[in-house]
Amino acid sequence: MLICMRTTLNLPDSLVRQAKAHAMSSGQTLTSLIEEGLRLVLRQHHLTYPAMPEPLPAYGHPSGSILVDLTDHDAVWEILDEVRQA
Repeated sequence: MLICMRTTLNLPDSLVRQAKAHAMSSGQTLTSLIEEGLRLVLRQHHLTYPAMPEPLPAYGHPSGSILVDLTDHDAVWEILDEVRQA
């Protein structure tokens, strides 16, 4: 499973509107369009994205049971949302 990072970007409204329209017309998400663009720029500058990221450590209860699987993107955000609501 690919591990993803949630981040905030401050972009001009007109650029985001154009990007969303382009993504929709090409049948992709805004996220995938941005990812594709970043990969193109990095490739032009001979920077590479690691094929397989290093595995994350697992943290859990002393009994050995894992509290949350850090490779499960949805589970991590579910836990984070619970913490914010508490």
